[in-house]
Amino acid sequence: QVQLVESGGGLATPGGSLRLSCAASGTVDGITSMGWARNPPGKQRELVAAITQRGEIDYGDSVRGRFTISRDNAKNTVSLQMNDLRPEDTAIYYCRVVRRGWLSWGQGTPVTVSP
Repeated sequence: QVQLVESGGGLATPGGSLRLSCAASGTVDGITSMGWARNPPGKQRELVAAITQRGEIDYGDSVRGRFTISRDNAKNTVSLQMNDLRPEDTAIYYCRVVRRGWLSWGQGTPVTVSP
């Protein structure tokens, strides 16, 4: 089993910044991708950003140019720097990892963007 521990969520004002982090532990051998998804109120869960072990990055259209994903393969961590936050970014953010074709999820960390 892969254990995912998320941190960094909280409250921000529009235009502000937050940094999310996720640390994977346990059965980490074979992880091919790490990233984040979010579940805004009343909406389906959507991909925010993902990064492969080779460094390939995929961003959701709504966050491209504002969010930056990074990882440390040796430490099995992934981070999401969120800049220029908007109220539409309010959601529960979930760390996600792919290991040998199986998708695992963290418990989620809330992000609220409000004036």
